[in-house]
Amino acid sequence: MFRIRRIYDCASPVDRQAVGQVQEILRQQFPLIAEQEVAKLPDQLQDPLKHRFRSVLFVAEDARGKVRGFALVLYFPDLSFCYLDFLSAAPGATGGGIGGALFQRLREEALQLGATGVFFECLPDDPALCRDPSLLRENAARLRFYEAFGGRPVIGTAYETPLRPGDDCAPLLVIDGLGLGQPLRRSRARKIVRSILECKYAGVCPPEYVEAVVSSFTDDPVRLRAPQYANARRPVRASERGVPSDQRISLTVNEGHALHHVKERGYVEAPVRVESIRRAIEKTGLFEPLPPRRFPERVLTTVHDRAFVRYLKTVCEKVGGGPSVYPYVFPIRNAARPPKELPVRAGYYCIDTFTPLNANAYRAARGAVHCTLTAAEEVLRGRRLAYALVRPPSHHAERRAFGGFCYFNATAIAAENLSRHGRVAVLDVDFHHGNGTERIFYERADVFTVSLHGHPSFAYPYFSGFADERGNGEGKGFNLNLPLPETLSAEAYRSSLAEALDRIRRFRPSFLVVALGLDTARGDPTGTWGLTAPDFHSNGAMIGALRLPTLVCQEGGYRIRTLGTNAAAFFEGLWGGAFGFRGRRRRS
Repeated sequence: MFRIRRIYDCASPVDRQAVGQVQEILRQQFPLIAEQEVAKLPDQLQDPLKHRFRSVLFVAEDARGKVRGFALVLYFPDLSFCYLDFLSAAPGATGGGIGGALFQRLREEALQLGATGVFFECLPDDPALCRDPSLLRENAARLRFYEAFGGRPVIGTAYETPLRPGDDCAPLLVIDGLGLGQPLRRSRARKIVRSILECKYAGVCPPEYVEAVVSSFTDDPVRLRAPQYANARRPVRASERGVPSDQRISLTVNEGHALHHVKERGYVEAPVRVESIRRAIEKTGLFEPLPPRRFPERVLTTVHDRAFVRYLKTVCEKVGGGPSVYPYVFPIRNAARPPKELPVRAGYYCIDTFTPLNANAYRAARGAVHCTLTAAEEVLRGRRLAYALVRPPSHHAERRAFGGFCYFNATAIAAENLSRHGRVAVLDVDFHHGNGTERIFYERADVFTVSLHGHPSFAYPYFSGFADERGNGEGKGFNLNLPLPETLSAEAYRSSLAEALDRIRRFRPSFLVVALGLDTARGDPTGTWGLTAPDFHSNGAMIGALRLPTLVCQEGGYRIRTLGTNAAAFFEGLWGGAFGFRGRRRRS
């Protein structure tokens, strides 16, 4: 078994490892390729602006992460075509459908990019052009493979002219029209051929050779060779079966969240929130549900004080099935000596009077951590987008304090886990300042925390989120707060979001964690702004355009009537921005 996935850059360890394996396959399977060509692959993926094309790399991996094959495609946006540079299985990994799966996946990508065809070279199966019988058999097998998808060589041109007179086995130019049925006009063909020769063979093909080959394309439209092999069939149209698996957003849901159901009047953090979001986002066709994995209790103490974790667990067990405990005594004058009575001690660890402790709060919060860490591990395995749909929320939970409906800071725990593999930016777009996440990373330079929120002069939690909170010690300058006014237009919000994203780009993180609050919506009972579904779509697209491996953790959002619609709009925008389809609303 193997999975196909696209590699966008070398930011994460798993992607660096895969690119290294691809480079080794190139050396083994193509011994004549120059080492400098192999060495530049990471740079091609990381900085496409340096080239006239965008490099698209797909790998086929087994369950252990070993690369069994790869396809490297160059996309030329100015002429809307793709050039297949390499498609190869690893030594000893031929067969098993790897080549076919890779080729079909790159065809799907070409169609999504708006390409009108995939161009590539194949050595000839004609004895007049290749004198080696054993090589002829290999060439014929390769052309038979591509012909099954509709790829056929161009005829009536000088493309297969050897660079040096007397050389043997010069390549044919093959075109896969993706089953679109669009003939290739002469003027466009000449531009495409010139781009191929000048980019792939820069410094090798002299200008007079390039001119001779380009001018040899005289047919209008260009002619393709008739099918030669028994398995030839009607050209296979590149699939539009929805979103490819490697582009889907992994979805982990805290299925046990409903046991934390506080039914007191006015308590808005209710189980219906998760179901409203899930029903709406499933209709987008963008998600791939994954069951959450369980993690040991020690993951909580990666960001939380051990005594705080022990207290929450103990008090929730002791409350049992009785009424919830709400903090009501706050030991401002003597925080060093907590009271012996556990319910009274709640204020020692809490920041407000409306976050209850009950039998199920601890279990639900632990479940949210399981989901969020599962999603983070998906990102570490190479998934580009992951979503932890959880409740209770988490961003108000500090190292040794709970509040704001939050008990454990699952968002911070996930960011801490990711930070072991590269720099992390945490973008909090909840209406309320994420005081917990800020405080946990306030003295860290490897985690950049950014928050857009209602100004603390009127918005919970009131005591944090000011613009002059910039970090401390090594973390000085690595915390950015953008407190915003009580009344705010969508345009003003986007302006602040653009500022936040610019700062994140300058930080150059390997991973992005988004604390997603949907309480910025019009009519939310806990907020004062008026964002609507189109606004959430635009904001998601802006965030996705960072093109970073991204984990989204659910925080607030309490207007049930529009909660799901706004979530679906956000993720459609995020997906479109991340994969280069901004403005398109995909449905499977």
